[in-house]
Amino acid sequence: MDRTFVMVKPDGVQRGLVGEIVSRFEAKGLKLVGAKLERLPEERVVEQYREHKEKPFFPGLKAYIMSGPCFLMAWEGKGAAAVVRMMVGATNPAEAAPGSIRGDFALDIGRNVIHASDSPESAARELGIHFAPGELIGYSRIDEPVLYE
Repeated sequence: MDRTFVMVKPDGVQRGLVGEIVSRFEAKGLKLVGAKLERLPEERVVEQYREHKEKPFFPGLKAYIMSGPCFLMAWEGKGAAAVVRMMVGATNPAEAAPGSIRGDFALDIGRNVIHASDSPESAARELGIHFAPGELIGYSRIDEPVLYE
């Protein structure tokens, strides 16, 4: 099974969307293997978004992510990163499909509710930034035999 990283951003937490988002991933059949609510320190935000560090929007992005609590999650399932990205929708909510998280809950690219790793490689890196190895829990869901061949 693959693992991926998902973060409900401060706007999603403030709007009370954490439960709805968790419910969508659980209903899909993904398994929650780690979760925590925290206000991210600057060094982890910089590491999380390192590819954007030199871009003009980075200072605003950093301030926004640090402005309130984020809900950090590790999800497990077959092709987890790709499945989650499809469910999250396009980065720009105006381009996100109806039924996706951003398509249903976001209006502005700068306040788009959620972050999700874009590949298994990014997932491994981002999980390592936000979770210590002992914080991720391995277990079997009772419905796994009906979810996978």
